[in-house]
Amino acid sequence: MDIRRRNNIRVTGRPDGPAVVLAHGFGCDQNMWRLTVPALTEHHRVVLFDYVGSGGSDPAAWEERRYSSLSGYAQDVVDVCEELDLREAVLVGHSVSAMVGVLAARAAPERIGSLVMVAPSPCYIDSDGYRGGFSAEDIDELLASLESNYLGWSAAMAPVIMGNPERPELGEELTNSFCATDPDMARVFARTTFLSDSRDDLKTVTVPTLVLECVQDVIAPREVGAYVHAEIPGSTLVTLPATGHCPQLSAPEATNAALLDFVRGLR
Repeated sequence: MDIRRRNNIRVTGRPDGPAVVLAHGFGCDQNMWRLTVPALTEHHRVVLFDYVGSGGSDPAAWEERRYSSLSGYAQDVVDVCEELDLREAVLVGHSVSAMVGVLAARAAPERIGSLVMVAPSPCYIDSDGYRGGFSAEDIDELLASLESNYLGWSAAMAPVIMGNPERPELGEELTNSFCATDPDMARVFARTTFLSDSRDDLKTVTVPTLVLECVQDVIAPREVGAYVHAEIPGSTLVTLPATGHCPQLSAPEATNAALLDFVRGLR
């Protein structure tokens, strides 16, 4: 199988530099990192890709069974790293890809040497002693709305997820990204994302880890960032002066600065 075509792999930056892999979240594609890439290319080999079912990936490679589990997306990450023969790469995962990164690092420790989690959430549903931000009923309603009218759900939810109502162009961009995704594939990815529970996996992380949270985020409230930080031994938590769930777009300067500080410290 042609992994480069399957996952729409794009490599830029210094060919001999330390590798940084940028992994997008649900309903998005590698374009979400366009304001991050220029900050990295001078000193790093930057790897962009799309999960199968997203962006410019090969839709013929999509299998519902594989992508009904976060492990299927983690295998995409591992496949990309193996295709490029990456070693000790920094994996930057946005939203659900933060947890995908945990699984990928465990599956291929020689490939992934550190993690950056941007607005992570290991579990979206509240339970005793844990606040994920949503009740089980909230998630059921969200998924029912998404499955009955994906385009309508995207138009309504994307601006809420993005936040920053004073900058409507950001919400419109996320809406367009959601709407460009095949609805059937998006429904599977959504269920995989919002019903996942990766809390037990956090304790398995043994690589240097940066957790980036936002001051206000309806998808991953600050209690979640604190939880992830507490569960990963030796991790670093940085609260970005940003609102919404996509700080790489809404606050790229602060996001890039925190990322670069972390990467420099790995040398």
